[in-house]
Amino acid sequence: MEILKAATDWAKAEVFSTRFFILFAILFIIASVGFWQLGKTELAKAYIVPLLVAGGLLMTIGLGLFFTNKSRITQFERAYNSDASAFVASEIARAESTLKEYTVVFKVVPIIIIVAALLIVFVNTPTWRAISITTIAMMIVILLVDGTAHARIEAYNKQLLMTDKPADSQ
Repeated sequence: MEILKAATDWAKAEVFSTRFFILFAILFIIASVGFWQLGKTELAKAYIVPLLVAGGLLMTIGLGLFFTNKSRITQFERAYNSDASAFVASEIARAESTLKEYTVVFKVVPIIIIVAALLIVFVNTPTWRAISITTIAMMIVILLVDGTAHARIEAYNKQLLMTDKPADSQ
């Protein structure tokens, strides 16, 4: 039963964490509207679409993760009650798969940030500057939220692995 509490706590923490994607999405969209209404320079006007796109992407990520993890909370209890050892095994597989995905994220996102920074330096048009700066801002948000999510799934995976050992001997 302890592992069910750990799984539920992890999913609840994920639901809370994904709200930050939604919050930043709203901020990006508000900034886009602000540039649309108040932007006087060519550079200010160039931010309208990139911020709107970044806000839309963050909103999609946030809502997708929010509803996925929210539904997991109830699924965990049913899966655990039907077969606890199968639940632990499936969660271990899912957690390890997710950890591998984070390894890719933590390599690809910095590369995207570097490319965007180089575009700022070498391409001197307002549109590309706005796209690059917005991309960097969005990638930083992703790194911040995913960094904490990675730490949580890593701790959760360790709990699962510790729980799996005694389950094998029973």
